[in-house]
Amino acid sequence: MKSPASAHMWSIVLVLPSLLAVLQTTTATKNGIDIYSLTVDSRVSSRFAHTVVTSRVVNRASDAQEATFQIELPRKAFITNFSMVIDGETYPGIVQDKAAAQEQYSAAVARGESAGLVKTTGRQTEQFQVSVTVAPNAKITFQLVYQELLRRQLGTYELLLKVKPQQLVKHLQMDIHIFEPQGISFLETESTFMTQELAEALTTSQNKTKAHIRFKPTLSQQQNSQHEQDTILDGNFIVRYDVNRSVSGGSIQIENGYFVHHFAPEDLPTMPKNVVFVIDKSGSMSGKKIQQTREALIKILNDLSPKDQFNLIVFNEEITQWMPSLLEASKENLKEATSYASKINAQGGTNINDAMLMAVKLLDTSNQAELLPSGSVSLIILLTDGEPTAGETNPETIQKNVHEAVNNKYSVFCLGFGFDVHYPFLEKLAQDNGGLARRIYEDSDSALQLQDFYHEVANPLLLAVAFEYPRDAVEVVTQDNFRHHFKGSEMVVAGKLQDQGPDVLSAKITGQMHMQNITFQTEASVAQKEEEFQSPKYIFHNFMERLWALLTINQQLEKMVSASGDELKALESQALNLSLTYNFVTPLTHMVVTKPEGQEQFQVAEKPVEAGDPGCGEPGCCENTAHVSVFKLGSRVHADPSLGGATFIKHLSPGLYGLPGPPGEPHLRSASFDSFDSRQHLFVGRTPDLPSLSHLQAPAIVLPLPGSSVDQLCVDITRSQVPMKLFIDPDQGLMVDGVYENGSFSWISVRIQEPPLLVEATPKRLVVTRDRKNTAYKWKQTLYSALPGLKITMDKKGLLQLSGPDRVNIALLPVEDPHDGLILLVNDTQHFSNSIDGELGRFYQTISWDPPGGPDNTIRTLRVQGTEYSATRQFKLKYPETEISCWTVKI
Repeated sequence: MKSPASAHMWSIVLVLPSLLAVLQTTTATKNGIDIYSLTVDSRVSSRFAHTVVTSRVVNRASDAQEATFQIELPRKAFITNFSMVIDGETYPGIVQDKAAAQEQYSAAVARGESAGLVKTTGRQTEQFQVSVTVAPNAKITFQLVYQELLRRQLGTYELLLKVKPQQLVKHLQMDIHIFEPQGISFLETESTFMTQELAEALTTSQNKTKAHIRFKPTLSQQQNSQHEQDTILDGNFIVRYDVNRSVSGGSIQIENGYFVHHFAPEDLPTMPKNVVFVIDKSGSMSGKKIQQTREALIKILNDLSPKDQFNLIVFNEEITQWMPSLLEASKENLKEATSYASKINAQGGTNINDAMLMAVKLLDTSNQAELLPSGSVSLIILLTDGEPTAGETNPETIQKNVHEAVNNKYSVFCLGFGFDVHYPFLEKLAQDNGGLARRIYEDSDSALQLQDFYHEVANPLLLAVAFEYPRDAVEVVTQDNFRHHFKGSEMVVAGKLQDQGPDVLSAKITGQMHMQNITFQTEASVAQKEEEFQSPKYIFHNFMERLWALLTINQQLEKMVSASGDELKALESQALNLSLTYNFVTPLTHMVVTKPEGQEQFQVAEKPVEAGDPGCGEPGCCENTAHVSVFKLGSRVHADPSLGGATFIKHLSPGLYGLPGPPGEPHLRSASFDSFDSRQHLFVGRTPDLPSLSHLQAPAIVLPLPGSSVDQLCVDITRSQVPMKLFIDPDQGLMVDGVYENGSFSWISVRIQEPPLLVEATPKRLVVTRDRKNTAYKWKQTLYSALPGLKITMDKKGLLQLSGPDRVNIALLPVEDPHDGLILLVNDTQHFSNSIDGELGRFYQTISWDPPGGPDNTIRTLRVQGTEYSATRQFKLKYPETEISCWTVKI
């Protein structure tokens, strides 16, 4: 049996159900269903999330109607309660042992009843669904409760809510309460549907230890337009945060006789790595898979530290080792490696056994020759998309061979590409050898998934970490030994205190750093810590016992992957007993949902396992984020994963400048920003096609020059295909680079120092990197992100803006005609500092102008940074809609 609670460190996903019963007022009248309340209440205490989703509907029709409650919830979350209240009578969901429920389940299937609940899965979610018939005029309340322990990934905890009502809801409210006694170090929100008006319905309050985020839009704020009943709510709502870290790197919290110990030391030097990349190049990897693998591998290689060592092994039915031994990650070696990686082509079979044994032998040989630096960490990273088809093909034999060869000396990480891969085989291969397995979803961002995984293990800080507590203080604990700790992650130990234990709980954590051992000491007053959680109404009380149970179950399920015989039976029995005691729906239990008499008497919910994933058969399952969740009333309707949002860009009218346009299509594509002052923006892009205006040539660039005798400067770029540093402002913490070719920008990079942010854009997509985590967005995918001191927005037309108080406002926009390209805009240029530089930034330093001369006074000279430029007076088209006469220079 495969455990869905394997070493994946998924972020928490809190999913707001969508309401697809009515798309228009007439549909609502026809079906007679009125959804009058929809709420999500999520309370996060010490990283433990307790989420309650409640939906209330009434059937105003004269006949019975079917209501189907369907919601997607986090894969690592456990449902702990579900109920339906119909006209005051409660119909609960009851958690049972799978074996106990199997007879009823099989009988229902034999009768043709839909006993099995829909259980499709996405990257981060699984689906729960219940259907019930509602009598005329009857009210029904659905309530689902699930719980999860948030995992820290790349330095961040994340809560993701899907918002897609597809109708106006009278009472629509989301409340997120976060309580972290360690202190909240940063908090940010992101949404893919938020408009400026809708943002008024979002309130965030925060102090040192707690935060409250509320989203409560009115009916008018939900409306797409004043005269339409369609809702604008359509997409994601995300909360990201992290907590403060003490010098000891740890924090102990105590409640009602249970404790949780979070440990994540950050201020430690990174240990050197010895990395062997084992890359599948069999025929099934051909096409997009091998292309994305090459792209990711090249970026990963360039991320290696100079003190790391590495080598590459590529395999199909034959095995090829790039170099005879491990090499230092010098610039020269990395250049050769990236050249080699860029030429990897896919064909042939899949010999995983010999490839992995070659990787182990490579490390063994280096170890025996004392070529592995003292205190370094050795990792084998396997990427494959299929089952073994060449050489040794028995998965159990391969697992045995690799385990015996590794012999606890190295760690093995397995990445399964796509859904054809034998994932349980890879999961056991990794867990047997101190690593973990991840599925890489076959999608446009697969290369980013590979890079993000590497970043998780790129910075090892400690090895052999052990937690010790006094025997007279602690009765039972979860896993207290960890093979390694990577920067940006967190180790969590929970346990039960002795009834008559000491007043102070102390802990000692030992581990191996680079070149030395280290010990951390921490302690907590039991009475003081208990008091912190006794009174606050914004937390879910008695959560720490459930946190201990949830963590214990997850760890037992993980151990079951590699266990067999009596050990497997014992682990299964322990996990089952805890699941039943705490009413968790786990892979070992069912939830039987009872219904009113006369209907299908029950439905059964069970937790899907990784091996049963159906792939991308459902709408949206290959998107970059979790599925759209659906709450269905009446007819069955599939969820549409497309995203809604605000529109700020307008096409120019066909009649602009007298240009004729084809029917229904403006001749000139442009945009209009209400937030951009016409005197304070920069247009960077291709020259628009203006065949009827031979005297008017649109500029490549229009620069506003605040405070200068010339308020606008036009710049024509004559260089091509060379990366240019456009703006460099260290005081602003801003750097903008670009590649200009074929009359437009093909690549633009915007780097902001605080908060740390990198945006890399091409005409096809853009990638936002926060710290080390990459997120890919499609152009015209609406976005609204509020970071500390910085706001990121994108509308349906693709206008991406980066803005904030006392900042230069940067905007990007894709254009398609006649060739794909990018436009770069800046606003609030008065915030450029005196240190501004760059190909375009230099024009914001002190400029001196000679008097006009030449024929009709149309030529003059300007000087900046000791360089002279000849400027010519020309008619240009200033973005977005203004004809101007400006001085133009060429660079």
